[in-house]
Amino acid sequence: MDEPRNRDKVLIVDDIPENLDILMEALSGKYAVVAARDGEKALRLVTGPTPPDIILLDVMMPGMDGYEVCARLQSNQATRDIPVIFLTALSDEESELRGLAAGAVDYIHKPISMPLVQARVAAHLNLVRAKRQLAAQVQELSDAAKLRDDVDRIMRHDLKTPLNPVIGFSCLMRDDGNITDKQRYWLDLIHSSGLMMLEMINRSLDLFKMESGTYDYRPTTLQLAAVVHRVVGDLAPLAAGKGNVVEVLGEKIAACGEEMLCYSMLSNLVKNAIEAAPTSGRVTIALALEGDRGVISIQNPGVVPEQMRHTFFDKYTTSGKQGGSGIGTYSARLMAETMKGEIKMESSDAIGTRITVRLPVAELVPGTDGGKEE
Repeated sequence: MDEPRNRDKVLIVDDIPENLDILMEALSGKYAVVAARDGEKALRLVTGPTPPDIILLDVMMPGMDGYEVCARLQSNQATRDIPVIFLTALSDEESELRGLAAGAVDYIHKPISMPLVQARVAAHLNLVRAKRQLAAQVQELSDAAKLRDDVDRIMRHDLKTPLNPVIGFSCLMRDDGNITDKQRYWLDLIHSSGLMMLEMINRSLDLFKMESGTYDYRPTTLQLAAVVHRVVGDLAPLAAGKGNVVEVLGEKIAACGEEMLCYSMLSNLVKNAIEAAPTSGRVTIALALEGDRGVISIQNPGVVPEQMRHTFFDKYTTSGKQGGSGIGTYSARLMAETMKGEIKMESSDAIGTRITVRLPVAELVPGTDGGKEE
């Protein structure tokens, strides 16, 4: 009958039945205990379907002695990590050194003290658990590193490489003087769609790296007002389609960050605000300097449902928006945090919804030429 695996398993090997009985009685209350009276049976048990977590092994046995059993365990990749504690009446230094050289982790001298046996077994099993946990963590880190490499390869090669001829050849064909206006229109659409897909792949790869802590952040001085106006200009067709007005107010501030990250972050947030605002509503973007932070406030009249406010920046939260990917506000939070900033959301009937982003100002960053825009 198989031993239950919810308890640590102890194998006791001794050719004297009385010794086995005493040790089993001392340990069976806490551990799953199995016994063997010779080395051959011990090796069969160790290489069976449920190997022990630790072995108490008598040195002096007829036939195969403890030294040989231990040596065979050490020679087998599957059993070499099972700790062996020698039980012996031999107390000379040479015998102990021989046992340790054979692979034993500890020695208990006969006559055996049961409290000492219990303490030694508990201590070495704690070490076994710690070692297994460490090995699992190492494997997890190794798997994560391999996943990062696989994602990077897929993004860079499997997805981006097929886009290169689409973008390149559509550009060449578009400049051919022999095509019709309709053909040029479709080539423009193919070219812009290819560039958009390439940008999505790059942003997805950056997002993955930010999630895994491997993003290579390289801050420079950036003018927040310039980035905001570029975002507003690019989103003008979306705002016009809803009859919305987007206004930009406040100071021109030099912040520290990455321009592309800042643009992507603000593009997600402003696009979200335009989509959430009612038809013919107003979206207000205000810039201000508060101490050592450049503050960007994005406000629209729409109200986030109360049950969704605490998960607003979580992954795959869409706030009820139809067709949303659920990563816009999540990626904005990641980008803000990558740039050493903070982001928060407030929503109520009184104010609508206000997103506030705080980024470090450039003056505080060594090597940047901070200051306000001229």
